[in-house]
Parts: sequence; C-alpha cells; structure tokens
Amino acid sequence: MSQPPRIEVENLTVTFGEGRRHVVAVDRVSFRVEPGESYGLVGESGSGKSTVLRAICGLAPIEGGRVLIDGQNLTGARSRAFTRQVQMVFQDPYGSLHPRHTIDRILSEPLSIHGFQGRDQRITQALEDVGLDPAFRFRLPHQLSGGQRQRIAIARALILEPTVLLLDEPTSALDASIQAEILNLLTRLRREKQLTYLFVSHDLAVIDHMCDRLLVMRGGKAVEEMTDGALASRDVDSDYTRALMKASEGFVRPGAA
Repeated sequence: MSQPPRIEVENLTVTFGEGRRHVVAVDRVSFRVEPGESYGLVGESGSGKSTVLRAICGLAPIEGGRVLIDGQNLTGARSRAFTRQVQMVFQDPYGSLHPRHTIDRILSEPLSIHGFQGRDQRITQALEDVGLDPAFRFRLPHQLSGGQRQRIAIARALILEPTVLLLDEPTSALDASIQAEILNLLTRLRREKQLTYLFVSHDLAVIDHMCDRLLVMRGGKAVEEMTDGALASRDVDSDYTRALMKASEGFVRPGAA
C-alpha cells in the first residue's frame, strides 16, 4: 500500500461573516504535499494563502472540504497529538513570543505540556539547531534582534520534533540579509530533520528558492499549480503568475554570488 500524502487538502472552503459581511476567504482549494516535500502557497495579500494554514491548525473555520494529515481527517479541535506533529512559524517573531518570558521559559513550556524529559538537553539542542549560543536561554525577546527572535520561534516549533512545519511568511518582516540567513537555515533544517514544509509567501522568488512545487492563489481560489522547474523555465499558464514573476524580478537567491 502506498504512503498517503503528509498533507492533503480537498476542496477546502473557509468563510467569515454573514449577510453583506460574508466573505469567502478560501474557495474550494485542493493540493497534496508528500512526505519530505516543501510546498509553496503564493499570492498577493488577501489571496487566502495564510487562511489555508490557519484552517489546517484549526484557527479558521472549515466551511467545506477537508484536511488530512497522513491520511487522517482533521475534525473539531486539534488534538495534542496534532500539535506534536504539526507546528507553525508565524510572520512576526516578536508578536509570537511572550515579551515577558525568557527564552528558556518559551522553549520549556511546550516540553512541559507534552511531558518531554531531559528539558535542559533539548533546549540546548534546539538553540544549537538554529545557530544560537546556549547563553540566549536567559534573555528576553526584546534583547534579541529580529533574526534572532525568528530563530527562537523556529526552535520552539522544532523542540517537539514535528514532521510538518507550516511557515507563514516567516521572513517577510526581516531585512534582506537576515531573510537570506533564515531561508538558508530552514533549507538546512528540512534536509537534516526530514521535515515537510508548507510555505506561504507573497514573494514568488522566495517560494522558488524554498519549494519543490507551488500553488498560485488569487482571491481565495487556486490559479495554477507547478513545479519549481516549470517556474524557473517560466513555463506558466496564467497572466497572474506572470505578473507575480515580474514583481519578483531582481531578487537575489540566498547564497548566490
């Protein structure tokens, strides 16, 4: 029997509000992400891409369709087992970290909730994984740079040893040079830990750098799906994708000379 997709989204529909305030944020979107794959959702602001991530996490209401992780249909509140397997990294590293908690407390809290042993060793390893010295354990978020805060957010996501990371514009709030460092870090972590990524960005060049396949979204709908090879060769079908490509021109790939 073949292995099911790590993530499967079937005709997902997400709506908000009622009457004249009714908005269809995601309209019958479908895609599959295989184990170990990095899959991108790209589109302008309001395209519904981040809402897809929130629906997977149970943070947005699913009006229609379904979401499956390893063939298991997700219904109702997400379980503790789900949060062990699927973690999310948000756009704003400062807003996602409690400002009055030390890094030690931020990283130890999920370990306590899920009953992990060997807290000190796991925290030290998580910091090492994201390129930070153990001395960072006893700092507060405001004492860190934006790039360092995002590394802590990634460490917090990884400390439960998930198989899936949902990445919601994880570098868009950072300077270009720091953005490149974080993208390279995520590339290394995916390879070393055999992670599956669902990566959201408004920047097609970032998605091209990070992802094996991608889905272009606009107005809550899927526009077209393609491989990174098709994107690199500009073998695209829609005018909207061509416009996104033009908007991304001039982007220098992280690590490029």
